[in-house]
Amino acid sequence: MYIHIVYTEIGMAQEFRAKVFKSGNSLAVRLPKGLGAIEGTEMIVREDRGTFTFEPANTQRKISGDGWMGALPWLSPVTPEDREFDHSPRPWDDPDWPSAA
Repeated sequence: MYIHIVYTEIGMAQEFRAKVFKSGNSLAVRLPKGLGAIEGTEMIVREDRGTFTFEPANTQRKISGDGWMGALPWLSPVTPEDREFDHSPRPWDDPDWPSAA
């Protein structure tokens, strides 16, 4: 029994085809909607021995708890009133600090 093909086909990425066209004095490629690219996103294009790779220029991702916050019903946002803390005394609040020893 040969199961290796089944596992490799499941993990394979989707493949899309796109044509290069002329746009003004440049060449352009339309990215298929299925890739999920957002209009106006700046992309980095790399060429390595005839192979082109595209990736969004801003690779920093913002962390959002929207997807998993509903799974934690006991967790609720902190209100502005709860964010205020009582002032705890600090050594530098003392007028004699630092004292000469």
